[in-house]
Amino acid sequence: MSRSAVSDNSARYCVICNTGSGRNSRETEAIEAAMATFGDAATITRIKKGSDITKAAKAAVDAGYGTVVAAGGDGTIMAVASVLAGTDVRLAVLPMGTFNFFSRGLGMPDDLAEAVAGIMHGTTAPLSLGEINGRLFLNNASIGVYPAILQERETVYKRFGRFRLAAHWSAIKTFIRFQRPLHVEIDTQGQTRRYRTPLVFVARSAFQLDFFGIDGAEAVRDGKFAVYISPDQGRWGLLKQAWRLTRGKMEVGRDVELLCVDALTIRTRKLRQTVACDGEKLRLDIPLEFRLRQNILKVVCPNVAKAAAA
Repeated sequence: MSRSAVSDNSARYCVICNTGSGRNSRETEAIEAAMATFGDAATITRIKKGSDITKAAKAAVDAGYGTVVAAGGDGTIMAVASVLAGTDVRLAVLPMGTFNFFSRGLGMPDDLAEAVAGIMHGTTAPLSLGEINGRLFLNNASIGVYPAILQERETVYKRFGRFRLAAHWSAIKTFIRFQRPLHVEIDTQGQTRRYRTPLVFVARSAFQLDFFGIDGAEAVRDGKFAVYISPDQGRWGLLKQAWRLTRGKMEVGRDVELLCVDALTIRTRKLRQTVACDGEKLRLDIPLEFRLRQNILKVVCPNVAKAAAA
């Protein structure tokens, strides 16, 4: 059976639940309540931490489900989306991560039972995704200090649990210790720009940019990348930028340079580079090739009015 095939399960939902994602390990009752809201319309596949989420998503598509619901954080959602991209199977999300930028960008309620109602009464919309070296991403991809933050974050999570405060503390610790700015070349629109920078951040989430009050969201809505390059101002400069970011005071031109483009190539002095991609760390070959994949994914957006009336 091809992945876009439709069977008797086409009107049903397969929920893939990542039990190691964000708050999910402490919300057994919440996911059970969500499944009760689905009723007989859904089945659930529970994935233990470290298991292959994409394998479960492929099984759901091959079984003919019309909608696959990713219950977890952005990393879980991206793993499922990478399987559904280019098929007729819809992606829906239950927000169970730390920040949930993707689901919040869709307008999905944080309450899981309300989110289920939003899915069951929702509408289908096409979504364009970013791609880096053939790998799709939802929200952002970056090099420099952010991958180091993710590494520190996992250490902090193991000690204190998956809380937003722990995530912020891991960022502060990384900024204080960070001493390795990158030498990068960025090719775009026929020009080559050279930088010494601690961070290159390629954004595709207008919601995330609006949330932090950073210019560039309109470029994302217009079908482009918003690319931010941070100046090399040392560790205290990074801390100052982080403080302005949390207060919604970061300014393009003063704190970062912004490029609004639909494709770019990044080169560093390494043969392979660690990349943070939707909260996950990857090792990718240089150069890093970014492009947009237009309308490659079908997503479920909640219809709040219908869900409230149900």
